[in-house]
Amino acid sequence: MTTTTKNSKSFIAGLLTATAASLCCITPVLALLGGASGLASSFSWIEPFRPYLIGLTVLFFAFAWYQKLKPQIQVDCDCEADNKKSFWQSKSFLGIVTVVSGLLISFPYYAKAFYPKPQEIKVVVVDKTNIQQAVFKIKGMTCESCTQHVNTEISKVKGIIAFQTSYENANSTVKFDSSKTSIDSIAAAISSTGYKVISQTVTNN
Repeated sequence: MTTTTKNSKSFIAGLLTATAASLCCITPVLALLGGASGLASSFSWIEPFRPYLIGLTVLFFAFAWYQKLKPQIQVDCDCEADNKKSFWQSKSFLGIVTVVSGLLISFPYYAKAFYPKPQEIKVVVVDKTNIQQAVFKIKGMTCESCTQHVNTEISKVKGIIAFQTSYENANSTVKFDSSKTSIDSIAAAISSTGYKVISQTVTNN
């Protein structure tokens, strides 16, 4: 196998592992933008493997850059050789692929920029006896991207007063007007994202 072939296979493999490592966070954005929010949690099962995929990506690109930068062995040959390499075999292309892979891996840290802001909640004067608070335990959230997706859907429910969603705690705390909406309606809104509400508990305000 030639050095060029090894190099090409390394950065292709690196790009694929970088993409796989980020699918759990890219999918919610694509699902929301594409109007198929129920697909958001399709790749959440990848999250536990993310550190290993990132490690593989680094190894693949380290090998690719090593092959590209190491001194080439000069071989005496009477034949004419075309030493001019194509763009696809150049350092520039490898650099572009490396940057793209880096952006894919770091996607969870800037994913929220792609989400529309949750609808502004207009709180009108309500009977305090109608105000309730509930905590929804949610399965499938893996990053800030998931949190933004859930918040977007909750904000669309009429009667919501305030909410706070955390993927680290795997829950969402929602305060609402029980005369305008119900716990089941809020749970349905959360479930429409593709993440699963596994329990819902009314708490004191």
